[in-house]
Amino acid sequence: MRKKQAQILVVDDQEEILFSAKMILKKHFETIFTTNNPKKIISILNENEINVVLLDMNYRIGFEDGREGIHWLKEIKTLSPQTIVILMTAFGKIETAVEGIKIGAFDYVLKPWNNEKLLETIDKAVLESRKNSKKTSSDKNEKTEKKYFVGTSAKIKQAYSMAEKVARTDANVLILGENGTGKYVFAEFIHQHSDRKEQPFVHVDLGSLSDNLFESELFGYAKGAFTDAKIDTPGRFENASNGTIFLDEIGNIPLHLQAKLLHVLQTKTVTRLGESKPRPLNVRVIAATNSDIKTEVKNKTFREDLLYRINTMEISLPSLRDRKDDIVPMANFILEQVAAKYDHGREASGWHFDDNAAPYLEKYPWKGNVREMENKIERALILAENNTISVLDLDILDFEEIQENDENPLSEMEKSAIEKALFKHNGNISKTAEELGLSRAALYRRIEKYDLKN
Repeated sequence: MRKKQAQILVVDDQEEILFSAKMILKKHFETIFTTNNPKKIISILNENEINVVLLDMNYRIGFEDGREGIHWLKEIKTLSPQTIVILMTAFGKIETAVEGIKIGAFDYVLKPWNNEKLLETIDKAVLESRKNSKKTSSDKNEKTEKKYFVGTSAKIKQAYSMAEKVARTDANVLILGENGTGKYVFAEFIHQHSDRKEQPFVHVDLGSLSDNLFESELFGYAKGAFTDAKIDTPGRFENASNGTIFLDEIGNIPLHLQAKLLHVLQTKTVTRLGESKPRPLNVRVIAATNSDIKTEVKNKTFREDLLYRINTMEISLPSLRDRKDDIVPMANFILEQVAAKYDHGREASGWHFDDNAAPYLEKYPWKGNVREMENKIERALILAENNTISVLDLDILDFEEIQENDENPLSEMEKSAIEKALFKHNGNISKTAEELGLSRAALYRRIEKYDLKN
């Protein structure tokens, strides 16, 4: 039987599972990789064109909620979007696997698996992987062609201009900005416009790392360094070798751990837990924070010498309220990206906002900035009944701010929204009020005002 051209990676902490999976799969597929350490996923993906990852959801004794599997699923989809992920789970943990499918997993298999079912699922995943490869092109340089929305506001144009200049150097960069302003995308832009663009771009959310995981995650560890350290494992800095490491939410690092990070940045070496010999590093550092880092320095909660080490170049990203002219063009850009992502059998280019949307997009406060806009547009596209996105679909109409007079230009929009909601819920006042964010009394007043009584 001729083997299928595919590279499969199996990740599980149980050696017997890895052995069994390899024995079954190597009869049908060209190349099988296995690892009992999920932290090796990044290096394996960087070094190989993996078509399918068969990913276990739990790796530590006593932690069986599937959170680790979800974490590594997100890492894989970020690092290698074209790679297909199949989750492995026990029968009683199906709910978490279903959650994984919602955020990008292709399917799940139950352990212990049925061999035929396993092969059938992986066959389908390989076919899907090939479709993805056609869409993204086999040329690795394709990923450098990612579109970035810049806009026309002076502040954002200045930020991207600085980014293009600093990208050509190895200078460390500190990105400042509120939550949701696009710091990750901006860091990726710098990496993609640098000489390191063909090397790894490793994202670390420092805000999510507990104190006891900080060193092992960033610096790695030797076998036997602690109870669960079964094999030598590189940290995130080593995984980013010759590339860029993005230290997100750096302002959240506790003071007692800042000295350890500073030492790595100063010496350009890293020492794994359980080892004494430092390893040389060649890594470009980009950091980001939404906190007032200079005030933290004054308050002695952030080391001044660490700040000087990370902000050779400091770039601030403006909030959406500071770039009003970019709101509508950005919304159109995001809609195009989201439509291409989902492609519900309808032409991605056919999606658009209705004629009334622009003023409300500009009026809405966007406290969550670009991230909130992405969330609302994605939700609207999923719920929309045709290719036109309305203000009601976007959920950006605040009825309580609408003045109670007929001359207000929002009145017709409000009336139309109430009519649609009443029709949708067959006149049920409670459900209509809940959807519109109104109290029952407020809804009744508006029904009277617009004469919407049956």
